[in-house]
Amino acid sequence: MLRACRTALGDEQAELGFADLAVQSGVKTAVASLWYVSDLGSLALMLEFYRQVDQVLLKAEALRQAQIAMLNGEILLENAQLRVPGLASGVPLPAELSKVGDANLSHPYYWAAFTIVGSPW
Repeated sequence: MLRACRTALGDEQAELGFADLAVQSGVKTAVASLWYVSDLGSLALMLEFYRQVDQVLLKAEALRQAQIAMLNGEILLENAQLRVPGLASGVPLPAELSKVGDANLSHPYYWAAFTIVGSPW
């Protein structure tokens, strides 16, 4: 997975930005962001997104479910670990993110920038 900020923003060469270029080059689906996002929020959302992909048919639905989980405060940062529903233990954070302290990731800043480009399947 490649993650970078503003990958869904385009220009004259690629209407939907880097995500569009990825789809045009053969990638079936790209998860892209519309604005600058936090590394912590991206990590939390992608962790839940991939957990959801195993449970639902559509990748678009997996993204929606991950965003709803974050909105509802089900994904938390506590004691330098991400707490995700369905996982028995927290996921340890990389050293540079573990200094953040406890955080509420329900604010749209952490999850609302993401969209699906390409096939929703």
